[in-house]
Amino acid sequence: MKLTKKISISTLVFVMILTLLLSGCSQSSKPAATSDQGSSQSATQKIKVAFVYVGPVGDFGYTYAQDQGRKYLESHMKNVETTYVENIPETADCERTFTDLAQKGYNIIFGTSYGYMDYMKDVSKKFPNVVFEHCSGYKTTDNLGTYFNRDYQARYLTGMVAGKYTKSNILGFLAPFGTPEVIRNIDAFTLGAQSVNPKVQVKVVWTNSWNDPATEKTAANSLIDAGADVLAMHVDSPSFAQTAQDRGVLAIGHDSDMSKFAPNSILVGDVSNWGPYFVQVVKDVMNKTWKSTQYFGGIKDGGIIDITPFSSKVDKDFQATVIAKRQDIIDGKFVPFTGPVYDQNGNLKIKDGDKATDEMLLSINWFVKGVVGSIPKS
Repeated sequence: MKLTKKISISTLVFVMILTLLLSGCSQSSKPAATSDQGSSQSATQKIKVAFVYVGPVGDFGYTYAQDQGRKYLESHMKNVETTYVENIPETADCERTFTDLAQKGYNIIFGTSYGYMDYMKDVSKKFPNVVFEHCSGYKTTDNLGTYFNRDYQARYLTGMVAGKYTKSNILGFLAPFGTPEVIRNIDAFTLGAQSVNPKVQVKVVWTNSWNDPATEKTAANSLIDAGADVLAMHVDSPSFAQTAQDRGVLAIGHDSDMSKFAPNSILVGDVSNWGPYFVQVVKDVMNKTWKSTQYFGGIKDGGIIDITPFSSKVDKDFQATVIAKRQDIIDGKFVPFTGPVYDQNGNLKIKDGDKATDEMLLSINWFVKGVVGSIPKS
């Protein structure tokens, strides 16, 4: 009995030791958690996406539209965690912000303002496993891509409406900086207006800020005082439209539907829908198929840019005219920058029948004939 008991005890100890050894081997065989920001995510691991905004999410214009895209991303994809940082200037402050987000382990970082371009390029080189996406720029690296929409398509259409409903033949345009993006949209707006009213002039006032409601109000008043009876803009707040309504003139919205802020003034507007693009970027990163590209989507591309519903002030027949032109753009039958197109000085810039290339549109630095104002150095 004693021998049997000793054998049983020895056997039990052996089994316990063997169990512990096997358990240790099993645990060590599991892959360690990775901190590689460029790797695809597991079914339970969340991918972290950050957005850096030049203005406040409550501007109800450009930044608001980008943030609506962020919310769209969250609502349409599981395992995605987003954050945003607002009011980041286009200075070394943004470089520190991008660096901080990369160090905190964000897998994808969207920078949403043109002036971030060089800073993002520099930071992307320091964090090769992070995917960077820059809105409206043109510089790329292996892990920095660019995205923008062909907002000039919608600008042409809204310009048609402005040209139709001006009585003074003077349209006012509030502009922030002389970047290709801004110039391109002023030109497209002017060409659209001239297509229905060749007598139109577009007067430009510079605000030197993307978002400064007080300055925008002052600029709007100065344009109205100069004879403009329809206002448009490339700034971020609806302040200009509220000023237009207070002064009894009309307005064209930008980036989001601003009609609720000036229902008696806004005729139509362009609207950006960034959400589907954000979703596609995240899917590509998760599937390891993302590549640095320069995305430039138009009305036909899932509504990334389009026009808002018309005000009741726009008669049904003319609405149909604009919608028909919109369809021609979608079908590729019409391109807003189709020659002949002349600059302010009467120089032929696009020959008869030719169409502007993307390279020209992304670097354009001249106003078309009919624009009153000069381009400041940006």
